[in-house]
Amino acid sequence: MKRTLTHADRHLFHEGTHARAYLKLGAHPGTSKGRRGTWFATWAPRAVRVEVIGDWNGWDGADTPLERISAQGLWQGFVPGAREGHHYKFRLHVNGEQLDKADPYAARTELPPATASVVWKDRYAWGDAAWMQDRQRRNALDAPMSIYEVHPGSWRRPDGRIPTWRDLCEPLAQHVRATGFTHVELMPVMEHPFYGSWGYQVTGYHAPSARYGEPEGLQALIDHLHRQGIGVILDWVPAHFPGDAFALSRFDGAPLYEHADPRRGHHPDWDTHIFDYGRPEVRSFLLSSALCWLDRFHADGLRVDAVASMLYLDYSREEGQWLPNDRGGNEHDEAIELLQTLNRTVYRLHPGAQTFAEESTAWPQVSAPTWEGGLGFGFKWDMGWMHDTLAYLREDPVHRVHHHDRLTFRSVYAQAEKFVLPLSHDEVVHGKGSLLRKQAGDPWQQRANLRLLFSWQHATPGKKLLFMGQEFAQDREWDHDRQLDWELLEDPGHQGIMTLVSDLNALHATEPALHRGDHDAAGFAWIDGSDSAASVIAFLRRDPTGEGRDVACIHHFTPVVREGYRIGLPLPGAWTVLLQTDDARFGGSGVTERTVIVTEPVPHHGHAQSIVLTLPPLGAVWLGAPASP
Repeated sequence: MKRTLTHADRHLFHEGTHARAYLKLGAHPGTSKGRRGTWFATWAPRAVRVEVIGDWNGWDGADTPLERISAQGLWQGFVPGAREGHHYKFRLHVNGEQLDKADPYAARTELPPATASVVWKDRYAWGDAAWMQDRQRRNALDAPMSIYEVHPGSWRRPDGRIPTWRDLCEPLAQHVRATGFTHVELMPVMEHPFYGSWGYQVTGYHAPSARYGEPEGLQALIDHLHRQGIGVILDWVPAHFPGDAFALSRFDGAPLYEHADPRRGHHPDWDTHIFDYGRPEVRSFLLSSALCWLDRFHADGLRVDAVASMLYLDYSREEGQWLPNDRGGNEHDEAIELLQTLNRTVYRLHPGAQTFAEESTAWPQVSAPTWEGGLGFGFKWDMGWMHDTLAYLREDPVHRVHHHDRLTFRSVYAQAEKFVLPLSHDEVVHGKGSLLRKQAGDPWQQRANLRLLFSWQHATPGKKLLFMGQEFAQDREWDHDRQLDWELLEDPGHQGIMTLVSDLNALHATEPALHRGDHDAAGFAWIDGSDSAASVIAFLRRDPTGEGRDVACIHHFTPVVREGYRIGLPLPGAWTVLLQTDDARFGGSGVTERTVIVTEPVPHHGHAQSIVLTLPPLGAVWLGAPASP
């Protein structure tokens, strides 16, 4: 591949549409006129001179200047002697000032707190061709998708140290396969100077964090997961970036990547910079970053962080602290255009991939196609479902009769977007406690409520997401400086909850009604959502294709055994008990039903036949329909 920036590259870059600018900007080992070295390119419109400094020249760039090749500030040049593995920075001369900057397009970085970029060449030989060929089916809207969210540095620490990418390969794949998750979502893997930001304050938008090893290590991890049949989603953060002087902040002596007006360029929540989405070269930079992770690392999807903060000009701002758009409104038009362009580009170049929006407001059509006026995401996180459900389960069961609508309200908007139901890291940090300890009641009730929560999540239309540790009821709040408390699995109660999650994931994958209708109104039907007095909710999941059987899901949210509870069902015959969350295998009290229940010709809930159940305390029962007559 020709490493120099062609006329077409320059045009696309300055137009804001160069989705693969990372192939030309940054550092690329190669040859020129028979000499070995590295091609370098960067964007610095205010600079009067740009040099490359590094290991090979004693960090003195007097003899390695780059050539300015566009009026808008692209610089390029070949540096003999600069080889793969060498550390480097760009030295920018601006109005008598000298700035040493890390490469915004660097593919590899030094280990923090060191801040240099590292020359790197992609040589990885992938072995995941079978996965890549099949992933469009596995990532389809009607496919089962249960996502395991992972922070790489604190999932498991061999010998107490931060793991490498390669350390994670086998144990992570084994655990995910054993528990039945279909995808892993890695919290931001991009380089970040502050470990405590969990990767959400990025400085290296094209480079995996060196904390976990070389880029080939991340490629090996994703390759290994793919070969084990597991998809990989990466968190990506285009909403803001930190103000560290060595990186993007005031890159050429003044705001460049960030908006110059603090009413649009400063994020009050995180004291970070907001990208200048209206600047074409910044759009090319962000598109390039996104495509880099899909191209170079075979990511199967991007979960875009903090989308709400991008959409609204007045996000977290008081009156007078924000700058309206040209119509006087609060919509951030340039950010909206970027997100739409991002999604069009991803689905055009990687039709098997998906994008996910973490968007917490009622912004319309987040997951609708751009040609219909939507943002174009594949999925949207349903934060409302998460908050309403957790608020309900915090209530003492005696008071739940008054909060029934927190669970049933979702049906009003369930088909407004293509949703993921997240129980994410955000719910187990900053003093919120663990998911287990959020539940009401004594320790037994807390575990029963957690089992009920996981059943409710898996029965509800939408894709599923659990944060690491939740699958075995991590007892304490997540701490990024410690590994998960794997020793809890020696306790039968914690092991039982992981067994339940494994069974839920298996049912989600094998019962078509539980995934094919996630985004189709025909995939859900009420049996009874109005019994607030008993705190019971019953509904049907259905396969819109008609091939899979109906699954009746009955959830009981009080800690009493409720005998003689009648449920109307649409088909006569023997219904199979698929799941009982109070089963002793899951750590329950053992109040269970028969394995097969035959209907009676007693009309109920609008159906000609019904069954009578014993509902377990704080428990759920799922029933599979008989074969159609």
